[in-house]
Amino acid sequence: MIRAEDLLHPTPAGLYCPPGDFYIDLVRPVDRAVITHGHSDHARAGHGAVLATRQTLNIMAERYGDAFTGREQAAAYGEATAINGVDLRLVPAGHVLGSAQVEVRWKGLTMVVSGDYKRRRDPTCAPFEPVPCHVFISEATFGLPVFRHPPDAEEIGRLVRSLGQFPERAHLVGAYALGKAQRIVRLLREAGWMRPIYVHGAMERLNALYQREGVDLGPLRSRRDLPKGALGGEVAIAPPSAIQDRWARRFADPIAAFASGWMGVRARARQRGVELPLVISDHADWNELTATFEELKPEEVWITHGREEGLLRWAELHGLKGRALRLVGYDEEDVEDDDG
Repeated sequence: MIRAEDLLHPTPAGLYCPPGDFYIDLVRPVDRAVITHGHSDHARAGHGAVLATRQTLNIMAERYGDAFTGREQAAAYGEATAINGVDLRLVPAGHVLGSAQVEVRWKGLTMVVSGDYKRRRDPTCAPFEPVPCHVFISEATFGLPVFRHPPDAEEIGRLVRSLGQFPERAHLVGAYALGKAQRIVRLLREAGWMRPIYVHGAMERLNALYQREGVDLGPLRSRRDLPKGALGGEVAIAPPSAIQDRWARRFADPIAAFASGWMGVRARARQRGVELPLVISDHADWNELTATFEELKPEEVWITHGREEGLLRWAELHGLKGRALRLVGYDEEDVEDDDG
């Protein structure tokens, strides 16, 4: 009987598979990488070869240039492939466009690397698909019982109501450029907001990529060349750092909003000067994390990328073997394009 550590184990470069001689979501360039999704804390340039979904490869090319890797290998969801005798399959993770879990099988052992994931519906990407496994490697960005995210529709409803209450003021929504920004646009469309939405220039290329992938974002506009004081009563979406800098100065008495799971922590909202915090996350909250463990019933859960202690304690109380991976290079508070 092989040990799980024989198939996957943490190294300074990232999670490594010795029999397949590849890494998953590593933090430095290597010869062969499997990438779960396009956020910069998981997808780095400079690898000899990259296996990922076609959408993730396209995102990496958009962000890093066409020469981001020596060789690309695209795998569709559910498609069986193998590297050096280790069987692989990419399965939807529900995090952002193209995001995938990595099912790794070898000598009767199945391990699933979730990457980042969420369980609630997202109109911009394929939903999370549970995969039975012996070992489930889970993120823990919101791995404490205090994190229980409200329904997305309620939070978007708060934004729409504020637009009605303050029609003379622009609403600037801080949202990370990959995944969160496009999701906010789609949720606004579903809530009936069909007017043009203004976007920061840093988001335009990724918005265009989403549109090419069939995600209808509706009419989008640039803020360029607008007169100062324009856009009262309109919505603009920008990277969080931009809502407090020169980019925001042309808007009419703006209301600063920020869409993130961290907006459930009032001190963080105050620290960022956010007037309208929107608790909308691209990560699983406590209930979703523990419900996933209960659904999968793996023999072990390995916890990484966040608050391991709470989930390890939950696993112990529920008779489940747990382990903290503590991978190097994954600190969610320092990641500019995926902060919850």
